[in-house]
Amino acid sequence: MAGTREQQGGNVRLLDTIDDAEHGALEAVRKFLDTVDETFPALSDDRPRRRIIDSAFKMTEELVSASNRAAQNILDVTGKALSEAERKSAAAVK
Repeated sequence: MAGTREQQGGNVRLLDTIDDAEHGALEAVRKFLDTVDETFPALSDDRPRRRIIDSAFKMTEELVSASNRAAQNILDVTGKALSEAERKSAAAVK
């Protein structure tokens, strides 16, 4: 049972780390958008700026999505490995 608690604690730490990375990515986009707004003059045609902003958000969504998929895969593999190790350990004790 201790292995299960350790596994859950590791999962929580990993998810917290990913959450921090997601917030960091979103903050980077906010800073980027502030720079775009400060750098480009006010344009009567706002389409070029809108394209840059839309592209930045799409990029961030893709990065966060990839991060989430990677984390889920790591958790799945780790969980399976720990379960297998616990099963083998329990079988060895018998």
